Amino acid sequence: MPDTAAENLKSTPLNDLHVSLGAKMVPFAGYSMPVQYPMGVLKEHLHTRAQTGLFDVSHMGQAELTGNDVIAALETLVPGDLKSLAPGQIRYTLLLNEAGGIIDDLMVTRPAEAGKENTLYLVVNAACKDGDFAHIAGKLEGRAQLARFEDAALLALQGPMAAKVMAQFIPDAADMEFMTSRTAKFEGIPVRLFRSGYTGEDGYEISVPGKEAARVAKTLLAQPGVAPIGLGARDSLRLEAGLCLYGSDIDTTTTPSEAALNWVIGPRRRAEGGFPGAEKILNEIKNGPARKRVGIKALGRTPARGHTEIQDGNGKRIGEITSGGFGPSANGPVAMGYVESAFAKVGTPISLMVRGSALPAEVVSPTFVAHRYFKKKN
Repeated sequence: MPDTAAENLKSTPLNDLHVSLGAKMVPFAGYSMPVQYPMGVLKEHLHTRAQTGLFDVSHMGQAELTGNDVIAALETLVPGDLKSLAPGQIRYTLLLNEAGGIIDDLMVTRPAEAGKENTLYLVVNAACKDGDFAHIAGKLEGRAQLARFEDAALLALQGPMAAKVMAQFIPDAADMEFMTSRTAKFEGIPVRLFRSGYTGEDGYEISVPGKEAARVAKTLLAQPGVAPIGLGARDSLRLEAGLCLYGSDIDTTTTPSEAALNWVIGPRRRAEGGFPGAEKILNEIKNGPARKRVGIKALGRTPARGHTEIQDGNGKRIGEITSGGFGPSANGPVAMGYVESAFAKVGTPISLMVRGSALPAEVVSPTFVAHRYFKKKN
């Protein structure tokens, strides 16, 4: 990368900490980010699944949306049922264009605190945040006001030990359910906790003032079983869990139905419509899209990467892999991609064109490892 480009990279409040920990820094979404630490991607991945990993995701976009009818306003841009959100709940949804394409995927939180009845918190992807926030502010002008949290950092504590670790500092955190949020004090520092993440594991995302981020991170890393984890393992963890990466697995040319994300559109929104691209999307829900996102398992040990061509048994191109690699927890190749709908049934044999050779594979569920999100038993 040219030096001029490197000089233009932004850094997160944890940059100095990453360097001190021996991280390999790389450009990502306009930021200098840690791709791995001395432990290495494979061990970082397995450590997160077995114990707990701490990720810096401060490059993500955080904002507050306010207005007298802010939920109804945002529902004109997304297909999620936000009206049914209870105070303190989080919902994963999609920002759509008029053709039904996905501008971005995002998390929307309805805060439970007094005085926040007309407020929603948004977390969007790093590479899309400037466009997302401009789009939302422009479309909702006169109905809602958007304020970006430019000085806020975001950490993710993920893994089976995450609740035990967090409870040492915020005792009530252990009782939070998956996809809920609350404010708290972390050793006197005001934070917002989200019980959510991008790995398939239990854990939290922690929004913290940027000037306090290093203190919170160092405190968590000092706990037994907690290790710093980079973007490399973050990607392999989310791929094993069947979670989409914006820009690879979903984009403005992809509809929710094609992406196997119809579950984000609840019964009320399907009945009422009123979101961008509703006619096209509802027709695809009823009649099926021309292509579908599926999981793909190579039957050998050779992983197939993004943009690998997918063929049927007769050598006809039927799709393309969007994300692929080696899954450390699955102990083998894992991938997802799009195929013509006629070939989307689990168990369908396919071929992957890797370095000029057709390798046998089959369609599987995109979820290669079980999700271990925390939900209270009834």
